[in-house]
Amino acid sequence: MPGFSPKAIVIDGKGHMMGRLASIVAKLILSGNKVVVLRSEAINISGNFYRNKLKYLDFLRKRCNVLPTRGPFHFRAPSKIFWRTVRGMTPHKTERGKTALKRLQTFEGVPPPYDKKKKM
Repeated sequence: MPGFSPKAIVIDGKGHMMGRLASIVAKLILSGNKVVVLRSEAINISGNFYRNKLKYLDFLRKRCNVLPTRGPFHFRAPSKIFWRTVRGMTPHKTERGKTALKRLQTFEGVPPPYDKKKKM
């Protein structure tokens, strides 16, 4: 999918591997494309379920001792977990990365404007 597309690229996340899809999406948004990821609750994470659960619970324990409301913020919604995975693959502290992340939208399920559009 090389090149710039003026329309948003709508991707159905069902059945895709989390990291592989995130790397493709990160490359697309950094190249200037708008990307919408639907059904992020159906994205697969490889490996043992119990081990992944323990890794995420370990991630949830990490917080600021002085004032936990300062962060890090632990998103629990599947769309936000995927968004954070993509954020880790972009230079989100630079202006280029911030504008790229604004081009990404993630949803659980298929909201009304996208239910009639062609999905990849």
